[in-house]
Amino acid sequence: MNDDLPANDASLRSFVDVAPDSHFPIQNLPFGIFSTPGRPQPRVGVAIGNQILDLAMLETAGLLRVGSAPVFQGPDLNDFIALGPAVTRSVRLGISRLLRRDNPTLASDGPLRDRALVAAEEASLHLPIRVGGFTDFMLSREHSSNCIDILGGTQKGELWRNWRHLPMGYNGRASSVVVGGTPIRRPSGQTLESQGVSFGATRKLDFELEAAVVVGKPVPLDSPAPIAEAEGHVFGLVLLNDWSARDIQAWESQPLGPFLGKGFRTSISPWIVTLDALGPFRTPGPEQNPQPLAHLRQSGARNFRVHMQASIRPQSEDASVVCRSRLEDLYWSIAQQVSHHTSAGCNLDTGDLLGTGTVSSTGPGAQGCLYEATRDGKVALELERGGRRTYLEDGDEVELTGWCEGNGYRVGFGMCTGRILPAVSHPA
Repeated sequence: MNDDLPANDASLRSFVDVAPDSHFPIQNLPFGIFSTPGRPQPRVGVAIGNQILDLAMLETAGLLRVGSAPVFQGPDLNDFIALGPAVTRSVRLGISRLLRRDNPTLASDGPLRDRALVAAEEASLHLPIRVGGFTDFMLSREHSSNCIDILGGTQKGELWRNWRHLPMGYNGRASSVVVGGTPIRRPSGQTLESQGVSFGATRKLDFELEAAVVVGKPVPLDSPAPIAEAEGHVFGLVLLNDWSARDIQAWESQPLGPFLGKGFRTSISPWIVTLDALGPFRTPGPEQNPQPLAHLRQSGARNFRVHMQASIRPQSEDASVVCRSRLEDLYWSIAQQVSHHTSAGCNLDTGDLLGTGTVSSTGPGAQGCLYEATRDGKVALELERGGRRTYLEDGDEVELTGWCEGNGYRVGFGMCTGRILPAVSHPA
């Protein structure tokens, strides 16, 4: 076995069978939390093909150790990812070596292999992190200009005066972040109708196709992260769906911004894809003009070539793709998110989420939410199956996915899903 190969090397092959279109080849090895019927306590695992490698079992068996205290037995990844990129990168490399086709340690030990590998279809996936803070940004130029145009902007492509100078964001609700697959209850709230203000179930329930930074190594208070060191505080990325009630949001957002129209639920994908796995897919990103101020000025390839996709699956129907966009089109980068977030002295804790905001691109079918795709419900979206939509209906399931395309393999995020349930009844 060649120990010099990095864990994301394209030539690596696992002894575990992995389909060419699988999101989880040996080059990926995303981390998550899972449980099984025979062992219901949640624990740390890594996805490989259609199986899960049980890191808690390997830790107990002495094949995977991180210091003197166990880090893979608990119900979240926080203790592990807080150790920082040098440690997590070393662990990921050790896992890669155990899974390689030319390493007999696990491949040739039948009883050990059978205990360490769990069929993904037999496992339940859980929220992978304790989320202490959630900030959602607006990094997509296309999404921002589309929203201004729908709101009545005077010029196509118009942006707010400050938009090209800083990554805009707002502090969201961390306590309502859930793992993908959790049902989404239609929220109720105040809206402004033609007859006046009323309270009831939202009529404009929307999804947002996003990715999100998962903070690993924390950033202390009053210790701004320099732009050159910002990625050192990022463990990896997940898919994120910032569910939005557009009618509630529109009425309550003046002047303080989003509140109940977004805080009712946010979904993230169960598997965290590390920055190391995404490394081969770096790309420069759009030109930034004017040049950012010094604390945000970044050189080199700052973005990642990730294909993003959103689908709607009506009840008893097949899914229809409603958006195809590209993460590489984001105007602001994840390093700029981190650096700007901490620039005034704000701390970031392990497990914090920093959403990209809706990922939209140019061209037809590249709008990352229904608000854009239907111009706030004015133009119905024709589904491939299941009729038309302006906004989501009860029973609809939204499926988000994303992947990088390698030479003969993919590095992907899996799925982030949520099915819409009817609103609860409120007493008069």
